[in-house]
Amino acid sequence: MAAAYKDQEFVEFVVKSIVNHPEDVKAERTVDDRGVLITLHINQEDMGYVIGRQGQTARALRILLKTVGAKDNARVNLKIYEPDEMRREHQEKKGSSPSLSSSRPPARRSHGEAGMVSDEDLADLGI
Repeated sequence: MAAAYKDQEFVEFVVKSIVNHPEDVKAERTVDDRGVLITLHINQEDMGYVIGRQGQTARALRILLKTVGAKDNARVNLKIYEPDEMRREHQEKKGSSPSLSSSRPPARRSHGEAGMVSDEDLADLGI
């Protein structure tokens, strides 16, 4: 098993404390030239607890995680994994189709990962 890092352990501890299915919480840590990326996998029923009203919980978690990373001079980002079918449901609720093009150019993804909830996604949802 891979060694756990402080930032990864921090995310898992906090998220397990606020969800109903802590056994499903898993944080994957990857490092590239842009810094550290923590990808958070959770039970879909707990998505609302982790994102929070207007994205406040996810935003606060990202701020705290960046602070933990700064202690070790690391740039740490958090992505919340969201399966493709959940993304389609969200887009349908917004009244748009994933295949329709928007007048706005696509948002630049910092790590280029499909199926991740980013700050841009939260902004698109009005969060």
